[in-house]
Amino acid sequence: MKDAIKIGTTGEERFVVGDQHTIDFAHDGMPQILSTPWLVWFLEHSARNAVLPLLEPGESTVGVVVNIEHIAAAPLGAAIVCRARVIYADGPLISFQFEAHDESEKIANGTHKLRVIQTDRLARKVNAKMKKNSP
Repeated sequence: MKDAIKIGTTGEERFVVGDQHTIDFAHDGMPQILSTPWLVWFLEHSARNAVLPLLEPGESTVGVVVNIEHIAAAPLGAAIVCRARVIYADGPLISFQFEAHDESEKIANGTHKLRVIQTDRLARKVNAKMKKNSP
């Protein structure tokens, strides 16, 4: 990383709930609402967005811990704002507190940890695992 990330640094991700983001069992009266897996995806990207400006070439991030409370439904077409704020950093391991809101209320909160990694090192590990597990 170019510089150590500062406590309080924030990242944001905005999106509108589309058909692809809704639960796959919306039938028999169940409304089309934002699925938790998609919510996690956007929350993780809000944390990543806080770190991106500090990454050096060849660096990336991977999520290592996600703790989320999905506390309210967001309907199809809702505009969502996900924000992540750095609460702790220890070298490449960065901890975040995050929230998501639609136009009416908070829909989620929680914490997240990500690790800054060297992409070539990760690629070597993955390739070695693939070779080991191939017939």
